[in-house]
Amino acid sequence: MKAVVLAGGYATRMWPITKDRPKMFLPVGDGTVIDVIFEDLEADERIDEVFVSTNERFADSFESFLADAPYEKPTLSIEETVEEDEKFGVVGALAQLIDREGVDDDLVVIAGDNLLSFDVGEFVDFFESKATPCLAAYDVGSKERARSYGLVQLDGDRVVDFQEKPDDPQSTLVSIACYAFPAETLPDFDTYLSNGNNPDEPGWFIEWLQRRGTVHAFTFDGAWFDIGTPESYLDAVSWYLGGDTFVHESATVENSVLDEDVHVMAGASVSDSHLERTVVFSDATIHNADIRDTIVDEHTYIENLDLSNALIGAHSHLE
Repeated sequence: MKAVVLAGGYATRMWPITKDRPKMFLPVGDGTVIDVIFEDLEADERIDEVFVSTNERFADSFESFLADAPYEKPTLSIEETVEEDEKFGVVGALAQLIDREGVDDDLVVIAGDNLLSFDVGEFVDFFESKATPCLAAYDVGSKERARSYGLVQLDGDRVVDFQEKPDDPQSTLVSIACYAFPAETLPDFDTYLSNGNNPDEPGWFIEWLQRRGTVHAFTFDGAWFDIGTPESYLDAVSWYLGGDTFVHESATVENSVLDEDVHVMAGASVSDSHLERTVVFSDATIHNADIRDTIVDEHTYIENLDLSNALIGAHSHLE
């Protein structure tokens, strides 16, 4: 069995934090978002190769990351794009990867910006028991949120209806970016695209498959975060920390109050300040400041400021 980790997005909604780094490398606790997925895939003996689908802009970043990582399965598969408007779309990129890498095995596909509370091996177990295209589904608990995703309706665990980003969702169960496809269905990617269908959102492809055959859904409780906005990233950090703080052993915190869900990374310095639900990247300096719901990038200097809901780019100087 093969796996694809989708890591080709440019995360423009999180610029400047993600302008020069893949959002999958955003830290969560003592690892990164993508580490959680890699660890699950590495541990599953049924998966013998993991293709990391990224773009030319971030190829060097992934090469460096994988060279220093303990994982043996991942290899890069690079899309020929460097800007958002050059993207092939997720379905188009998958079809190209299947052709480029000669994939002819069962295939698991996971978005690298997913933070999942279940082990990917559980999803693979479900997929093997069904032997059909499968997706993972999660109840987001809000019809407003459901409008942004593919809406799933089930009979047991069989998908009986799928609507991509409906205007008026009738439920709150949505498809997350975690799929599995039997080897015999891989040619369907080319068929779907050659018929002029939407190459971008994978939900459109799932809807197309569901109209032609059986699709099953793996549902789970717990938590799921689609990290594509500053708010969703801070939510993921808050969930991971569980109300605690995480201060790297090489960071310095003096005469400061760190409330819930604060992550201070290596080499950072916080003094005479109050932080709440904030991520401070490495080697940043914060002095005499009150900061909430904010992401402070590396090598930034902040003094005598009150900040809320801010994104502070790397090497900024604010006072």
